[in-house]
Amino acid sequence: MPAADAREQMIEQQVRAWDVLDPRVLETLRKVPREAYVPARYRSLAYADMEVPLPAGQHMLRPSVVGRLLAALRLAGGERILEVGTGSGFLSACLRAAGGPVLSLEIVPELADMARENLGKQRVRDIEVINADALRHELRDRFDAIALTASMPRYDARFQEHLAVGGRLFVVVGEPPVMDARLVRRVANDAWTTESLFETVIDPLARLVPTEEFVF
Repeated sequence: MPAADAREQMIEQQVRAWDVLDPRVLETLRKVPREAYVPARYRSLAYADMEVPLPAGQHMLRPSVVGRLLAALRLAGGERILEVGTGSGFLSACLRAAGGPVLSLEIVPELADMARENLGKQRVRDIEVINADALRHELRDRFDAIALTASMPRYDARFQEHLAVGGRLFVVVGEPPVMDARLVRRVANDAWTTESLFETVIDPLARLVPTEEFVF
């Protein structure tokens, strides 16, 4: 199937079917060629409703989850965006297409290099990929939108501190078999709100310790 047809099928059968109806989000997914960000050996799976494997045991988010993430952040254009977990660069490109400049932190050097190469080949501008541990990297700016592409076993508030007032943070919290995707909004300098969006399961954020189990 031609890539353009497969992309449209993905949008209609996976993304729109999961109640992602924002035309701006759907158009973003039409413009960004997912196949260009999938490792060559998995290129035939670019538009499948699955987490495509990446180096270092990581995975690309399923297209339906990408759609819900973009819809939750409600990017209108021009936002300053932080992404934690660059992966192959696909979501980075989507965030840039829908919003504004993106700072993306990736702890795995091989993935950071892959993302830079993919984004360069697609001539995507205004995305800075830094090979860094997001839990240790010093952030001085505030952002209009923050997307965490890996889960936390329990919520850690450090990233919400870097939201501008009115900014939105997408994060997945919990452990398998069920995790909770949430949207955190900064409504004032010292106030945030949290909304539960949907259930999913994604890779954990590196170096965050899982919740300890009770021992009887």
